[in-house]
Amino acid sequence: MPKISVLAALKQLKRPVFTTAEVASCGTGTLSNVTQALNHLAKKGVVVKIARGIWGLEIGANKMSSYSVIPLLLPRHRAYVSFVSALHLYGIIEQIPRVITLASTSHTRVIRTKLGTFYVHKIAPSFFKGFDWYKGSGSFLIAEPEKAFVDCLYVSSRKKKQFGYFPELYFPKSFSFDKVKKWIKEIPDAKIRSSVINKLNKLKIKTKITQNAKSKTQN
Repeated sequence: MPKISVLAALKQLKRPVFTTAEVASCGTGTLSNVTQALNHLAKKGVVVKIARGIWGLEIGANKMSSYSVIPLLLPRHRAYVSFVSALHLYGIIEQIPRVITLASTSHTRVIRTKLGTFYVHKIAPSFFKGFDWYKGSGSFLIAEPEKAFVDCLYVSSRKKKQFGYFPELYFPKSFSFDKVKKWIKEIPDAKIRSSVINKLNKLKIKTKITQNAKSKTQN
């Protein structure tokens, strides 16, 4: 297979975010040679290095979303947007999270990139479900609203400092607490499951009090 230029490979990929390996797979040469070529293009402002092994076309011109890099962050594992980041995208939490929170079966870690900081939370493989492509199609996976909410309670039951406090929550009419209960039943660890139920009950009481107080103020 004849070699092609890195720029020609980028046109073939038709994506603003890509990996060194993807460019090399187009027949551009070895990983080492492709890395050198991409570094050269980065100096010219054609591409930008987002993270180790991950590149993008010039950020300002293409307006790349922070979420577009998610499928490339964990090459050996899948990850989906969940927890407070997903709740914010659904409008349940107004406050914009400082980091993008992901669920994965990979170990917990923080990944810093030029497109944003990502906090990966490890969850049990049997609980790694309840997600789909964002808005039916898109470049990243996201938990359904009820699963994202339960994921928060799940992690907070394992790690006291994570998601122990929620900003004000705005549950839409479409949000189903029956689905929440269904997802809680799916938690494999009985001790964690019991803790999640307790947290949910306390949160529902608190939310009800807040909603009642709002109603009285508006009246």
